[in-house]
Amino acid sequence: MADLKQYTLAEVAKHNTATDLWMIIEDKVYDVTKFQAEHPGGEEVLVEAAGKDATTEFVDVGHSSDAKEQMKQFVVGEIIEAERKKKKAACQPDCQRMAIIAGSALAAGIGLVLIYKALKK
Repeated sequence: MADLKQYTLAEVAKHNTATDLWMIIEDKVYDVTKFQAEHPGGEEVLVEAAGKDATTEFVDVGHSSDAKEQMKQFVVGEIIEAERKKKKAACQPDCQRMAIIAGSALAAGIGLVLIYKALKK
């Protein structure tokens, strides 16, 4: 999919009705206007995401590899580089939480080892 047309978030936001329904998933722009009746989750789900970034919702549902393959036919472009969600920034709260949990587990493990060694003496 080289040389996809570039869109701003504002341009995509204009396509926010059931008769003109675009959405963004992972910085790609999809025109799903004609797919609404076929969508297994119902038309309402798509209409709610019209003109918006639906990446989180799409990922949360856990779409199949078949669904991901099928959606390729609806790509009309991508978000301009300056407005793309930075992968690191999008992940940051989750990554920070995971780092805190991992650090806490490591500290607890070290503490238990030290206690065990102290009691063993």
